[in-house]
Amino acid sequence: WLLPLPYSLVCFFGLVLPFRTTKFLDYEREGIKKRRVDNLYILTVTKGDNRDAVYRAWNAHKHLERLHPCIRVHVLTDEPYFFENINCYTCPKSFSTGHSKYKARALEWYRQTMRYSEHDWVLHLDEESVIDDESIKRCLEFIWYEKDFHFGQGVILYNQYRYWSNWIYTVADAIRVGDDVSRFALQYTYFHRPIFGAHGSFLLTNGLVENAVTWDLGSLTEDYQFAMKAWDRGFRCGKVCGIIREQSPMDFIGFMKQRRRWYVGIRRLPQLLPKIWAGFWSLGILSLYCTIAAIVAGFIIPSPTPRWFGFLKDLSYVTFVYLYLIGVFIQDIDKGVNPLLAFLRIPLTFVVQYIAVVMEGLAVMYGIIFPPKDFDVIKK
Repeated sequence: WLLPLPYSLVCFFGLVLPFRTTKFLDYEREGIKKRRVDNLYILTVTKGDNRDAVYRAWNAHKHLERLHPCIRVHVLTDEPYFFENINCYTCPKSFSTGHSKYKARALEWYRQTMRYSEHDWVLHLDEESVIDDESIKRCLEFIWYEKDFHFGQGVILYNQYRYWSNWIYTVADAIRVGDDVSRFALQYTYFHRPIFGAHGSFLLTNGLVENAVTWDLGSLTEDYQFAMKAWDRGFRCGKVCGIIREQSPMDFIGFMKQRRRWYVGIRRLPQLLPKIWAGFWSLGILSLYCTIAAIVAGFIIPSPTPRWFGFLKDLSYVTFVYLYLIGVFIQDIDKGVNPLLAFLRIPLTFVVQYIAVVMEGLAVMYGIIFPPKDFDVIKK
């Protein structure tokens, strides 16, 4: 029962501590000078085989260049995929690095091609990611005024496409939203160091940190490895007060491969912290089995529970369930769902999240027994 407690406590403090956001500051009145920015590259990274997703993202982003002269909207693919009539950059097959493959290899080619300076910024997006005008303005505010930080992230929602078309995957990804507004909010608001890692999408980076770290990385979770190396080199991170919208996996195999890659990729990183978090992830399987066994045993052999133990297990359980509930509720409100329907989905989420928890445990077992040999690109 107490195995998930460290994770639950981190999320609990992330939820209850004050949320500092820059949007309440009056920059002009306080006389804060803007940091110089020459280019902000809004970069959609894709293998290129999902044409519909690429064009959805391009059509949603192409107007953003009108918001500010520094903004450039680009799409990055791997050869042989190339999209005409858009700003498409294709990484050639002949390009190679010392360690990186797949997405990281393409990002390294793009970095060398664009020749970033310290006045350039890159907003990394996945092929299904969509960002709106308001969040781009928040990215610019981060670049202009958060001068202590060289990379940052905001909240990722999973309600862009086919939201609630499959209840299980929608609820399963709700905990990722809850994670962003709790654990990662704590990281970017208070610690300003990637203690818990980083996401590969909605990653806003400065050219200085990109050139110092590079994308010549050999991990299945290149985003996490990039953030850890940036931390090693003294760069700090902050909260971008915006959101992007993505979509959940479409099938069970895609879900399993996605979680497996995250788990195995984090576990294989050389630093201590990623191994600790992967260790807690592994303990989640034991916690799941023990919980099921305890429920069954409680009916057969009733036994009293000490109050201190009951308080801690209940705190952990309530926090964990709340992450799912708040994740769905935030996405429903953002999507403009009827308030009555949004409230009706709360008890539905409470029930379905038990299925999601079992699936998460199965994905970890999948990663332990059948670790991936290559980078899995799942269908969305």
